[in-house]
Amino acid sequence: MKKYLLLFIIAVFAVSCSKKVEVKGKITGASPLERIEFIEASGVATLPLANIGVKNDGTFSGSFEAPKNGMYLINYAGKQNLVYLKGGQTLEISGNGMTFPSEYVITGDAKKNNDFFMATQKYLGEYGQKVNTTMSELMTKDDKAFVAGVQKIEKNISDNIDQNVKKFNPDNEIVEWKKNDLSATILSILMQYEMRQKQFSGNPSFKPSKVFTDYENKLQENKDVMVKENPFYRQYLLTKISPDFQKYAEANSKGKTDITTSELFSQYLKTDKNLSDTAKDYLLAFVMAQSDIHPGTPAKTSDKIKKIIDTEIKDATIKADLAKIQTAVIGLKVGEVAPEASLIKQDGKSYKLSENKGKPYMLCFYASWNPYIAESTVPVLKEVVNFYKSKMNFVFVNVDDTKDQFIKTSNAMFKGIPGTNVYAEGGLNSDIAKKYGIYGFKLPNFVIVDKDGKIASRSFVNLGEQELVTILDKQTGLSAPKVDPNVQLQQGAGMDPAVVEAQQAAAQKQVPQPAQAK
Repeated sequence: MKKYLLLFIIAVFAVSCSKKVEVKGKITGASPLERIEFIEASGVATLPLANIGVKNDGTFSGSFEAPKNGMYLINYAGKQNLVYLKGGQTLEISGNGMTFPSEYVITGDAKKNNDFFMATQKYLGEYGQKVNTTMSELMTKDDKAFVAGVQKIEKNISDNIDQNVKKFNPDNEIVEWKKNDLSATILSILMQYEMRQKQFSGNPSFKPSKVFTDYENKLQENKDVMVKENPFYRQYLLTKISPDFQKYAEANSKGKTDITTSELFSQYLKTDKNLSDTAKDYLLAFVMAQSDIHPGTPAKTSDKIKKIIDTEIKDATIKADLAKIQTAVIGLKVGEVAPEASLIKQDGKSYKLSENKGKPYMLCFYASWNPYIAESTVPVLKEVVNFYKSKMNFVFVNVDDTKDQFIKTSNAMFKGIPGTNVYAEGGLNSDIAKKYGIYGFKLPNFVIVDKDGKIASRSFVNLGEQELVTILDKQTGLSAPKVDPNVQLQQGAGMDPAVVEAQQAAAQKQVPQPAQAK
């Protein structure tokens, strides 16, 4: 009996410690070209944790490791909404293709928490419309009357939260999150009032009264928890310190043409004694991700950012998340050995990237559900391959969900284009996708590796970039003929007009960005 009891305890403990979330459901009227993504809403990386395909009948299933219990963004067809998830849960979610995920239905063990969340969100939306006029009037009052009016609004919303707690019996974690979220919302209202009063007073040194600051401080009693969980609270803190930072930046950037926003902000934070180390880590991470980590960032700047991450960020999780952002947005560091990965060819035989050693090669990541690959990329890619194929290899890496889809797609799209077609088993969850930072928002994707097997370029999402052509020329010793600079990609003479048109379309495409938590 004791043996069975011990096994039961171990099983319960294993489930409670699991971070995996199983996802399944159905979207009526869904398109198989659309994908469902989940992103941690409170994190700093804001990179998709899962990218799940939808079948022809609208059903979908998948899983991902949830870093922690909390709010997650669910993205589908350009729309997004929040959902509360816990590790070890199975999320059973459904909806209509026209409204999902703006509207959804959840069943299973994630139901009670999300029913509570949706009910409080619905009330907040309806109540917000009712008090718009009241809020406009409060903005014209003095501090004491304003605070009294806002406290009444806060109480009404808080009472609704308590009513929904009794109705749905949610976990304590989401109730605390909702209360902290309410505090962050009220703080943003206070910020608007303070800025308005400062503007109308004409006094740049204007300070609100003690009744105002006391209320403001009371709303921040859980400030370290709030800064970890709530991006809106981080935005509030950034807005509060913005005037002082602007003054600091102006005084400390004179004559420094290559100083970055991240460097200045990192230096400024050392002078701010009011913020905790936790708050400083999250705010610095936010500023770095927004200002200095983007496609095309010079290697010198990327190295500076990496140094700041290594030396100034204290939190290990934030360090790791920022490193993921750099890899995802910029690519692997030029000069490092290209990571080996598990790949298979159409005949089922394994394939190693090191088979290309002695000759430079281009890795081309793609998936059938990404519309750009067939519409404009393949015609241009064919021209690139034909021009450089004598001096370099091309490896077309498919990240579809199944090997069958890979075979269909590679046969249809790459027929007649010299190169090696391989499949990354697991798609965007594959070994190679993780190592090279490949996500749905950056497909198709191109990386150049030199003859010694080392990374020779940043990560490109656009074949029409002059920088890419320059690197190809350098690696091969060839020189692509110059054409219309508006086209950017340089090809041989006598090019098919249809290819030129596709080339121009590729050159004009905007570089996708990682989704930002709202």
